[in-house]
Amino acid sequence: MTEVRDAVAADAGQVADIWNHYIEGTAVTFNSAPKSVEETAAEIAARPAFVVAAEAGSILGFATYGQFRGGVGYRYSVENTVLLAPGASGRGMGRALIEALCDRARAQGHHSMIAGISGENPAGVAFHGRCGFTAVATIPEVGYKFGRWMDLVLMQRML
Repeated sequence: MTEVRDAVAADAGQVADIWNHYIEGTAVTFNSAPKSVEETAAEIAARPAFVVAAEAGSILGFATYGQFRGGVGYRYSVENTVLLAPGASGRGMGRALIEALCDRARAQGHHSMIAGISGENPAGVAFHGRCGFTAVATIPEVGYKFGRWMDLVLMQRML
């Protein structure tokens, strides 16, 4: 049985493995620097919300958010990250993670959640659309990875 729960430091290794799969081999994220276990543990501790989908001791996905842009004027808007382990999609875990994240954001007084999605990730755009996010902008050629420029699709869900 899969459970969605708050992440703890002991999850950092498995979370880093999932994150690094996307960092190192896909255009899902524009980041190209792998995450260490220590860095991931620090992010779990520092972020206002960090949840995992766990099953039989394995982390199958995670979701987190941080403030959307810096500055006090943006304090009520957050930007999410949602990633599933390879082979874990299609079981409803992504939706469960997003809903848990939105519940936490709402409880913390946030007004909107933003998803910044690589233009080369149509599955991510479709997933967020199914979860109540609306496309609000595409910024051309703002990300650079694998020797090419990529678009960024911004989607928003009011909380």
